[in-house]
Amino acid sequence: MKKFWDAIKDYVYIVLAVLVIRTFIVTPAIVSGASMDDTLNDGQLVIINKFIYRFSDIDRFDIVVLDNDLTKDKIIKRVIGLPNEKIEYRQNRLYINDELIEVDFDYKETENFSFMTGDGEYFVLGDNRPVSKDSRSFGAFKKEDFVGRVKYRLYPFNKFGNVTKKKDF
Repeated sequence: MKKFWDAIKDYVYIVLAVLVIRTFIVTPAIVSGASMDDTLNDGQLVIINKFIYRFSDIDRFDIVVLDNDLTKDKIIKRVIGLPNEKIEYRQNRLYINDELIEVDFDYKETENFSFMTGDGEYFVLGDNRPVSKDSRSFGAFKKEDFVGRVKYRLYPFNKFGNVTKKKDF
């Protein structure tokens, strides 16, 4: 039995390490749908950092994966509103608590709306606003709904690398 264990123990350790990493730290995901076009496109492979929000805050414009209880699936969106904020779009411009916020990432035109987040609530939008099902449809999300942050794209290879919060990073 000792010979058998000696022969397979390295493989067992590798499998356990991969399971721990995928379960608690990072995991790959395939983008499904057009709600984040042109930032992320259908079929692209990204890495979800599942560990980041245990030790850091959720920031405005983070690209995140959320558990959507209403549709029983995971969605990829961009954080727009933080807790206890009034979020408005007027003439395709973002206002937070009535202050204009300049954005320098690409997104599709946004119809006018207003939303108020509560304690511990976050407002998310897809970058392709005309087709995105997001907080305008589902309401705000809580921190426990956040699976993690998307920071890196693995595929397609010609777009391999950092998926940034802002266009100029």
